[in-house]
Amino acid sequence: MLEERGVAWRYIAPGMPQQNGFVESLNGRFRDECLNEHLFGSLPAARRIIEAWRTDYNTTGPHKSLNGLTPAAFATRPASGQMENRLCS
Repeated sequence: MLEERGVAWRYIAPGMPQQNGFVESLNGRFRDECLNEHLFGSLPAARRIIEAWRTDYNTTGPHKSLNGLTPAAFATRPASGQMENRLCS
């Protein structure tokens, strides 16, 4: 179904997380900052807590990969100069 839309599957080989460091970094941070810190009593509680963490992660914390900007600030920056640091294609 995805290949019909022009999306191809890219599998990470078992034991080779360095093949996709961005996802592994996010997974590690999510595990350390959210999953290891909370006990989820129910599915709705888990959804609320995870959504709060996701919102905080995407709006308040600076990211090294975004030159110290928060994702919200990065998304709203002016379009000029984006090609200089290869952050947009």
